[in-house]
Amino acid sequence: MKRIIFTLVLVASPPTWAEDLSQYGTTNPEELTLNRTVEKALNGDVDMMVCASGYLMTKSGRHDKARAVFEACANAGWTGTMNWMSYLDDNGYGGDYDPDASTEWDRRSAELGDVVGKFNYGLDLIRGHGVAQDTELGRKWVDQAADAGLDIAVRMRDAGYDPDEVTPDADNWKYAPLF
Repeated sequence: MKRIIFTLVLVASPPTWAEDLSQYGTTNPEELTLNRTVEKALNGDVDMMVCASGYLMTKSGRHDKARAVFEACANAGWTGTMNWMSYLDDNGYGGDYDPDASTEWDRRSAELGDVVGKFNYGLDLIRGHGVAQDTELGRKWVDQAADAGLDIAVRMRDAGYDPDEVTPDADNWKYAPLF
């Protein structure tokens, strides 16, 4: 019995020899977690791994976290994340449905040379979605993407630039004229 009581007292009592580690800051920080990745992005510490983690976040339904990561990465010039920001804005994930913002991300991506951005911006222009309709300019952007080998752009060009060819199940209400 004495042995049990001694063991309980020993376990329950903090060691008097323990060093105060608070002087060293956080001694066991989160490293490979989504929260740490978001924190890094919000602090402007973005790289390929931080930016790519947004994909996992949005595919697992954590759109607010994905938006934080993608926006930080997009603002740092990562064009692939601009395409994801467009996706989030176009579908109202982690924020409001905002076709103007979606198209602006597509434009930025396209102008920086991203082939998917070129295709998406061309499609936006052809539809007049989030931007004034300009079919001629839209076709030029789709052509650039097709010439770069983007299969969906080639398919759209071969179909006479018909948006239904590449999005037959699209929400047509989204693309209908507002006037």
